[in-house]
Amino acid sequence: MTTLRTARMLTRYNAWANEMMFNAVAKLPPGEAMGRRCSLFPNIVHTLNHNYVIGLIFQAHLLGQEHGFAARNTPTCPPLDELWHAQREVDNWYIAWSDGLTDAALEETVGFTFVGGGEGAMTRAEILLHIVNHTTYHHGFVADLFYQIPAEPPTTDLPVFRRDVPLKLG
Repeated sequence: MTTLRTARMLTRYNAWANEMMFNAVAKLPPGEAMGRRCSLFPNIVHTLNHNYVIGLIFQAHLLGQEHGFAARNTPTCPPLDELWHAQREVDNWYIAWSDGLTDAALEETVGFTFVGGGEGAMTRAEILLHIVNHTTYHHGFVADLFYQIPAEPPTTDLPVFRRDVPLKLG
């Protein structure tokens, strides 16, 4: 990924996929979003919280700031509506960030320390690709948890986004 247009499309795709997922979770029967599940995280909301935390961690890396997290998730998570509000703020930040990028900035390397220790370095483009890929990966976990209810998960595939959301990007 080397184009600004792609970076801007990916930030909007990620925000759209999060909206699709949070809206679907909000429509589940009462108690199902926090119901104990057989998965890496104890429930649907905690899985979505992990995506939120990772978004904050890499936002801090992009800003050259400390993120303050000691782990890739928090021991507890906020209620779904609070998490959705916070996730939208982060998604909007990534969209505005991508809109302010230049080609040169997209290819700049950002050094950081992994939460678990050790040093890392990625270009801003690679960080963005990681955020989108990571979110998609864990949306797959949430889809599996929907099937455990059973309920139908939303479709959050990139081609569906491109079909359904008109974009005017530079």
